[in-house]
Amino acid sequence: MTKAPTWDDLLTTALLGTDRRALPAGPEDPAGREAPAVLLDAAAVAAVRRRAGLRPGRVTTRPEPAPVDTRPALPPAAAHRLTLLLTDRPGGGGGRRGSAPDLTELLPQWLAAANAHGYAAPPQTMPALLDAARARTDLRPAALEFAGARALWLARLNPDWRFARRSASGGTSALPGAEDGEAVRRLWREGLFAERVALLTALRARTPVAARELLAGTWPQERAEDRLMFLDSLRAGLSARDEPFLEQALGDRSRNVRATAAELLSTLPGSALAARMAKRAATCVALDHTGGVAAIVVEAPAVCDPDMERDGVTARPPTGRGERSWWLAQLVEAAPLGTWPDRLGGRTPEQIVALPVTDGWQGELHAAWCRAAVRQRDARWARALLGAPSAPEAGGPGAVSLADRAKLLAALEADERAAWVAGFISGHGLSEAFQLLGVCALPWTAPLGRAVVDALDIARDAGSYPWSFSGVMGLAERCLDPAETARLDSLLAGSDEREDASPGAGGYWAEAFQRLATTLRLRAAMVRELAPDDGARP
Repeated sequence: MTKAPTWDDLLTTALLGTDRRALPAGPEDPAGREAPAVLLDAAAVAAVRRRAGLRPGRVTTRPEPAPVDTRPALPPAAAHRLTLLLTDRPGGGGGRRGSAPDLTELLPQWLAAANAHGYAAPPQTMPALLDAARARTDLRPAALEFAGARALWLARLNPDWRFARRSASGGTSALPGAEDGEAVRRLWREGLFAERVALLTALRARTPVAARELLAGTWPQERAEDRLMFLDSLRAGLSARDEPFLEQALGDRSRNVRATAAELLSTLPGSALAARMAKRAATCVALDHTGGVAAIVVEAPAVCDPDMERDGVTARPPTGRGERSWWLAQLVEAAPLGTWPDRLGGRTPEQIVALPVTDGWQGELHAAWCRAAVRQRDARWARALLGAPSAPEAGGPGAVSLADRAKLLAALEADERAAWVAGFISGHGLSEAFQLLGVCALPWTAPLGRAVVDALDIARDAGSYPWSFSGVMGLAERCLDPAETARLDSLLAGSDEREDASPGAGGYWAEAFQRLATTLRLRAAMVRELAPDDGARP
């Protein structure tokens, strides 16, 4: 009996061709047909044989039903808008965008607004919502909050969505309450790392002491990389009651853990570590009257002793950095800013920043004060180091870069931050404003919005192309108050192109302003759709 050819033999012959490879051995063809026809018949028989020979799959337990979501359903118009936002595909290639808005960039704001109202995600949108969150990590916290417990249920059925199970924010809904001590301890002992991080973060937000005690109970047994992540969760609700635990962590065998513990302690001005750093820094920085005019004199540390290293000072500097300046910067950064008025003649932060610094130490000293103001969230020192927004270099002597200014601005209240950035834009335009605008609260305040729109109008009148400001334009689409739409319409109505403008610039600007105005109208419509009852009120 002739053995039937295998499927792999038939496939190989089909790929190579019957003129290059003989047919696999099989029954003779009584009709004497050509090789290709015989091959196809043999393949058909083999396909039927393969299908008939399949064994039935194992019987498995039917999944439990998805949990019920008791939150209110979306209004129909808002549900339709969500479908549009999830199905929009931005154009690729980086070319001309035209006047059509980019709907995908509106999705984060839509999710934030829907979560603020407490709506439940429509079941039919859940797969697209999880796909969007998988593609964009910035969407995950808001998307998983909106999707609720059903996202975790679906994630167990599709490995593409496993990020939802790893996400701490997506897993908190299934965490035991702080009052269920046994369940908390069991999850802490037996849970996956992401579940333990989520548990610690949730407990820290509600009962900081219980969270710290839970961590302290297993601290010696934890891996170094896990200890670092757990320690970082103590930032929320940090208080003087955490100091004994953090002081103990200063002796940890991991350098990164020691450094994080020292950083956290330095943000507590009353901590023993802050006092030690203040004493060290004060020996390095003093007031000098010998030149007739008060000035700051700096004497950097000569050595980095073991006690300094235990308190978080890294002995070895980065490549290209001097040892002594590196040690000085770390001491000043970790010292409480309240150290300096008494040390420097009772002066205010503004007066201290205005003092000259001898021997070229000014940049190093002020940069360290910048980092200290950010770490300690000291608004008064941040103002002094920022300086006036209209200053020639748009910042105080310590604000050596846009990144420094953006960080210092974060120490100010939202309205003051927006006012400073509006003044910067009014005096210097938009060319360096992108990072500064990124730290302003949403939506932008009216003065900041006006400053941005006026600066865009000035840039258009100057004849440049709008893509020179594409980053700012993108921020404006997401952050401008929709009330600015009327002003944009007036700019569109009076947009005459200058003779010396770049070729076609006027048309590009018209498209950019039209896209911005359309996007603002869409954002206003989104707000109305999510709160239809509010929109009907007088």
